[in-house]
Amino acid sequence: MDTRTQMLKAAESLLQASPDRDISTRAVCDAVGVGAPVLYRLFGDKNGLLVAVVDYVFERYLARKRAQQVSDDPVEDLYTAWDNHVAFALKNPAVFRIAYAPSLTEVPGGVDEARQLLIKRFIRCAEAGRLNTTPDRAAQAFMAACLGVEMSLLSQPAAFDDPDLSHRVRDAVVRDLLVDPVARDGDRQADRLKTVALQMAALIRETPGPLTAPEATLMLQWLDEITVTKDAGTPVRPRRRR
Repeated sequence: MDTRTQMLKAAESLLQASPDRDISTRAVCDAVGVGAPVLYRLFGDKNGLLVAVVDYVFERYLARKRAQQVSDDPVEDLYTAWDNHVAFALKNPAVFRIAYAPSLTEVPGGVDEARQLLIKRFIRCAEAGRLNTTPDRAAQAFMAACLGVEMSLLSQPAAFDDPDLSHRVRDAVVRDLLVDPVARDGDRQADRLKTVALQMAALIRETPGPLTAPEATLMLQWLDEITVTKDAGTPVRPRRRR
């Protein structure tokens, strides 16, 4: 194992064992048996070390996500994505708090990749005609709500002791962002048009077609004009609890 990996493993262990979820660069160096110049050469400073630790831990989580086979139901994959992210946060509380801390000078690569993978999940929902907003906006709302639950469970577990809290918030978010595949009688035509426009935009972006690049750009502009109307649609029915 190279020195850099040894230092990342040591930093992760020290963070998990630290009552205040913080570490000193000296403690990391002492754990590996190297001097401070080695740490500064490999990571630049403490902030660089923390970003690298986040990426090191997130890589295990992302490797599973990359290898995970998506199901035939893109909505079911959203439930799975939420539950997996919450489980990861609860298993790695110290690193998770650092990953989303405003004190970091840069967004760790692992955090950004996790967001991009989530957007791809919502693109699949749009392709299936299930989304009532853009994939990017859906991912923003989904992740903001998920982070709120995770930080609440990590910082105040005694106050947020509802065992169904995560699923309650998850289901509410999904209901807000998705629509049923078959519109019910009485749905407004504008809502149906918006859902179809989102579906077409997602398919054009992800699937090679007969349109030239300028034609595709113009088509997407037209479709985007339709989708900027007020988010609406027939909410997806709540998921049955298991």
